[in-house]
Amino acid sequence: MPMRLINLLAMTVVLVGCQSATDSETLAIVNARVYTLAWGEPATDGTPAANAPWDGNTWRPDAEAILVRDGKIAFVGSSEEVRARAGPDARTVDLAGATVLPGLVDSHTHVTEMGRHEGQVSLLGSADENEAVARVAAFAGGVPKGRWIIGYGWDEGAWANVYPTLDALTAAVPDHPVVLTSLHGFAVWGNRLALAAAGIDRDAQATSGGEILRDANGDPTGVLLNRATPMLTGAIPPDVFPPLEHQLEAALLTMARAGFVAVHEAGLTTELLAAFERLDEQGRLPIRVYAMVSARDADLMRRWIARGPRADPTGRLEIRAVKAYYDGALGSRGARLLHDYADCPGHRGVAGGEYGFDEALVSEAARAGFQVAVHAIGDAGNREVLRFFEQVIATAPATRTLRHRIEHAQVVPPDDFPRFARSAIIASMQPPHAVEDMPWAEDRLGKDRVRGAYAWRTLRRTGVRLALNSDLPGSNHDPFYGLHAAVTRRNQAKQPPGGWYPDQRLTPEEAVRGYTTWAAYAGFSDHVRGRIAPGFLADLTVIDLDPFVAGTKDPGRLLDGKVLMTMVEGRVVYGAPPAQGR
Repeated sequence: MPMRLINLLAMTVVLVGCQSATDSETLAIVNARVYTLAWGEPATDGTPAANAPWDGNTWRPDAEAILVRDGKIAFVGSSEEVRARAGPDARTVDLAGATVLPGLVDSHTHVTEMGRHEGQVSLLGSADENEAVARVAAFAGGVPKGRWIIGYGWDEGAWANVYPTLDALTAAVPDHPVVLTSLHGFAVWGNRLALAAAGIDRDAQATSGGEILRDANGDPTGVLLNRATPMLTGAIPPDVFPPLEHQLEAALLTMARAGFVAVHEAGLTTELLAAFERLDEQGRLPIRVYAMVSARDADLMRRWIARGPRADPTGRLEIRAVKAYYDGALGSRGARLLHDYADCPGHRGVAGGEYGFDEALVSEAARAGFQVAVHAIGDAGNREVLRFFEQVIATAPATRTLRHRIEHAQVVPPDDFPRFARSAIIASMQPPHAVEDMPWAEDRLGKDRVRGAYAWRTLRRTGVRLALNSDLPGSNHDPFYGLHAAVTRRNQAKQPPGGWYPDQRLTPEEAVRGYTTWAAYAGFSDHVRGRIAPGFLADLTVIDLDPFVAGTKDPGRLLDGKVLMTMVEGRVVYGAPPAQGR
């Protein structure tokens, strides 16, 4: 690796706002491998367009330099051409052969939850209850008695056949209330003190769409599922967590370090949305936030329906979508299935009004011009949400243009794939979910039904638009992990060698587009972001490997990629590029 590139990687100072550039500064970014993504879309089987920089065997960058003026891209071409156009006052940034992509977008996040994890016990990777309890006990040793201990990350899908109980957790940590949220947020586990503080006892009744697990005597075991989880998490005192705006700002800076120029934040309540608005007013949003109002916050929904969408794709905060939940998660057997779970006869999950889906309110939001994004995982859940969108479009045809989305679209019946395209529904999907769920997904679904799960290629072949994302903190938000999962259908250990149901893989180009051009389309910003072209905003991600070449020749290398610099509207928000000249 060239020494200048090594130096670029080593310089990881976060630079926000006026520290990185002025609004009128001209930047000449040279000596780079630039993929503009300004060529034609690939075919639905992944074949690159005729004008793509692809010779039938390998990819090549279609530019090597970018001229940025006033936060926008002014010219794209060779280094010589950019230098000639830059002018004497330009700042030159030599990227020493690094790769430049349109800025990455994580189009389904919960950064609020990620921000809360500061100072919590990480249970990520815990093999079982014993390991998790040991981690909590070790953490508790440094915490004064009586203080709440919060943790996150135990896997409700992998542990679903043997859920933990409050007994071992209470014995190991008897003097602190303990609340441990699961990896995907569809389960929570607490000790006896925490359940007592929440008033969860033998007589407690689960909220609609939720479940309190109980022993043979009818007593709570310590685990709550699906919509019952707030019964326990709601008892946590607010002062246990860092200040809300601190949480959000720290989480967004973490995303900037991971190369993301924007996130689509799913399911914001009144309190959370107000915090984002304050950060925006104070100029403290380091990257862009596309906010989805929580359909479960009815009062907030009604206020925004009356006001109408706040559409501003060039600003830091945009509020033009709503997020609703139709069913639960597959791992915890809350996803709604058409037929019984293969490993739980007689059970088909929860959905619809039982799970808090207010069809009338969400329909009203669509008629008011909001994009509607609905969480649907099971095959019955997806079918019923498709029906919902079809009914909304039938009564209000103009709503078909709002780029509605099904978040996850995880299990789809064979006959329903074409219905996405007919209603112009985007399938917003998470490549890491497929490779993380593969140890147990077939157990839940059976060998036939699993073929319609995580079916990216089938959706593409039927003309469905995709957007790729992480659903953080439920999955690792590292973009290289997401790209690797999309291209290989393998986990971080590169298993299985040939990929899990490899016929559903995406090409390297499709994977990159899923986090760039297709994500921009999903957020209505494809006319100003998602490509490196004159007139587009200078939202750029600089990385140390070429994902097109690596993804084609040696896709395992994608896991080794590093982000070198993140730029939003010409301002460096992560990294410190070497600069020559003024």
